[in-house]
Amino acid sequence: MIETDETDRAILRALVDNADASAGEIGRALGLSQPAAWRRIRRLREAGVIRGTRLDLDAEKLGFGVTVFLGVKLGTKGQASLGDFERAVSAIPEVQTVEHILGMYDYRLRVVARDLPDFERVLRRRIMTLPGVASLDANVLLSEERRPGPIG
Repeated sequence: MIETDETDRAILRALVDNADASAGEIGRALGLSQPAAWRRIRRLREAGVIRGTRLDLDAEKLGFGVTVFLGVKLGTKGQASLGDFERAVSAIPEVQTVEHILGMYDYRLRVVARDLPDFERVLRRRIMTLPGVASLDANVLLSEERRPGPIG
């Protein structure tokens, strides 16, 4: 864990709002010089606090109007069966995230589809045929509010 101060947390909040912001822009907004802001950003990257920059695509504008969260329970849970499932599910392009979780289900998947008939096709032809799948529970996303997470 890295020690962060209020300035580091302000930099992180600024980057969460706009990951493309330059060190100069961030420095001006926070009353820092560009080199000082750049050094702090570099330190946060090197420490692994900032793991990378991600492109956030609007799935709906790309024609994927339905997002479904699937809870997946596996029938067998040995190391080999977990690996087989993870490799197979990762090959499905409609599956956006695969989360190994503790609780009622073994995995939570975020799946996008063009519409409900398209989701049904992905579900029947790709997901239900995955190795080890015993049961599924689907939740259709109605709306989403993005939260940056705890920065302090």
